[in-house]
Amino acid sequence: MTEAATPAAKPTPHKRDSYRAFRSIPTRWADNDMYGHVNNVVYYSWFDTAVNALLIEQGALDIHQGQTIGFVVETQCNYFAPIAFPQTVEAGIRVAQAGRSSVRYEIAMFAEGSETAAAQGHFIHVYVDRTTQRPVPLPDALQKVVDSLKA
Repeated sequence: MTEAATPAAKPTPHKRDSYRAFRSIPTRWADNDMYGHVNNVVYYSWFDTAVNALLIEQGALDIHQGQTIGFVVETQCNYFAPIAFPQTVEAGIRVAQAGRSSVRYEIAMFAEGSETAAAQGHFIHVYVDRTTQRPVPLPDALQKVVDSLKA
């Protein structure tokens, strides 16, 4: 006989001040689904956009010529309130954990001006050599940005 699984604690939405950096992202007409709000898969695209744009702007990631690239190995998202076109969202970004070659980014999506997350989640990047696709230590420029985002 097996024991019943203990239910996980229900997540609660984070506040804006829990995040270290922000990026505004306009919603698009195509983001809405047939229910009139942004479809769940769009949030993962926003996560990727927010983090990678920040890394590129900070000189920590060169997506075209850089020898180190990041592979997503895990994602997760919780949804609390709907967002719909034509709203603008603000992605809050922080780093929860960083290892030798991996980083757990936590991202929250806020309706423009809202203090409470409409959705929040994480993804883990493992940084690898572009050619060998084997894990490598975080380059110095990336480590600097990661350190600035630590919660």
